[in-house]
This record gives sequence, C-alpha cells and structure tokens, in this order.
Amino acid sequence: PLAKLYSTSTLEHHHFDQCIMILQTEGNNILQTLSPDDYKLVVHYIELAILSTDLALYFRKRGDFQKLVDNHEEHWTDPGKRDLLRGMMMTACDVAAICKPWEMQQVIAKLVASEFFQQGDIERNQLHVEPIPMMDRAKKDELPKMQVGFIDSICLPVYKMLAEAEPRLAPLYDGCKQNRENWEKIQQEHDKLSM
Repeated sequence: PLAKLYSTSTLEHHHFDQCIMILQTEGNNILQTLSPDDYKLVVHYIELAILSTDLALYFRKRGDFQKLVDNHEEHWTDPGKRDLLRGMMMTACDVAAICKPWEMQQVIAKLVASEFFQQGDIERNQLHVEPIPMMDRAKKDELPKMQVGFIDSICLPVYKMLAEAEPRLAPLYDGCKQNRENWEKIQQEHDKLSM
C-alpha cells in the first residue's frame, strides 16, 4: 500500500513520483535542457504544487492566506507568500469542476461519486471496513447534501479569497455559488419527498 511508502500526503507524494517518472521518459523529458540547479528548482516547485493538493495542507494554510487577502496584499515577491498563493491556486485548480456550468458540474460530481462508491465497495466487501459516508453507496441519495458540505467547507472559501485577491477570478467564485444553490435546491426537493 502507498501509505507504507509515504507517511503524509500519501496520494500527493505518489502523484509527484509519477510525474517525475513521466518527465524522465523519452519524449516527455521537457526539463532535460535545464542546468542542474534550474532542474532542482523546477522539480522543487512541481513537488510543492502537487503536495498543495492535499486538503489537509489547504486547511492548515488557509488562515494565513486569508490574512494576506484581508490585508490587501499586492506584492507577492516574498517566497513564502508566493508558496502560499501557489498552494491556494493548486487547491482551486484541484476542485475547479465545482465552478463549471451546472450541466457539466452535475455530470462530473456523479462520476466522482461513482468512483468514491467503488472505493467504498472495495473497503466494505474486501477489507471489511465501514467506508466513510462520501464513499458509502448506501448514502448515494445524500450526494446533494455532500456537495453542499464540500462547497461550503472547501470550495467557496478558496474561491472567495482568490476573487478578493484578484477580482478577475470572481467568475469562478460566482460559478461555485451558483452550483451550491443548485445542489441545495435538489437537496430541499429530496427532503420534501422524504417527509
């Protein structure tokens, strides 16, 4: 299992290793002309960017980024601030499907949920472990409620901060809010039918 290879950010470390492996294969070695120092620097930034997709890191760093946004930070030349901004942008990219037009967002959410349910089935049937709710097929009717929770806890905060830091990113925040409203309407309809 991957958890034995990496003590933290298991999937993200695996993704980074896979990325480096791909970048070292013939036809994909786009970094081969870099000097050793530049190569190290680029690989370092790739690693930071990929590890930033770990939501545990996002939650730990979100408050620091919010402080910069609240203070109307305009100069992102400090390496620490740049790393923080890059991390927030990677989180935004990682969950960007939540900002897409509703018809597309709904399809993507159902595909992701299907993948999670398959993982939950494996956990329940082969590992004899009770899956977490978002991976429990028995809770598939709760997808709208889960989406609202996901949007409220992860997506809206990151897109709001980014839109405040750079107003041209406001359409992402607006799309996220609209999709939240749509998921909430579906949840409310489901709740009415369940009464």
